Amino acid sequence: MAQAKLNRRALITGRVLSADRIVAPPGGEIASILVQARPDRLAELEATITALPGCEIHGRDARGKLVVVTEAPDTGSLGTLLNTIQSLPHVYSAALVFHAIETA
Repeated sequence: MAQAKLNRRALITGRVLSADRIVAPPGGEIASILVQARPDRLAELEATITALPGCEIHGRDARGKLVVVTEAPDTGSLGTLLNTIQSLPHVYSAALVFHAIETA
């Protein structure tokens, strides 16, 4: 592969990077997700979310809020998990409120 000329546009668009030079960080991703859902379906939703890989419920409000803490191997997996939670039945919204990279 020919080396792309290093300039601002090439850097912003990612054309100066190739997949073989990208090194994934050791460890994984840790995140907290605030979920707003139908209050009368909270128990059902809690069971569904805890069945997802790496998810735990760390807070619950009777008005329909859940605090989900999750671990994922990478950012892509974390994004997929957030989208999965957002698309569950009876979920009004799911917002990422904390994200950190855990080093090994």
